[in-house]
Amino acid sequence: MNSIKIAALALVVAGVLGLVYGGFTYTKDTQDTKIGPIELSVKEKERVNVPVWAGVISIAAGAGLLLFGNKKA
Repeated sequence: MNSIKIAALALVVAGVLGLVYGGFTYTKDTQDTKIGPIELSVKEKERVNVPVWAGVISIAAGAGLLLFGNKKA
């Protein structure tokens, strides 16, 4: 498998996952405080939404690479 096919499959998989899940969440550390032996930390969950058009374009680009990526001029 060459690198173009791997990139194309990665685009298709990322596009499908973006359409299925609609986004992803991650945890962000915002504050850390130490007061003597006591430690306090605040963690916030952030959500990043993936637009539908980005998933569709990713799938289309991956499919285009799979179909036309190995054409030699």
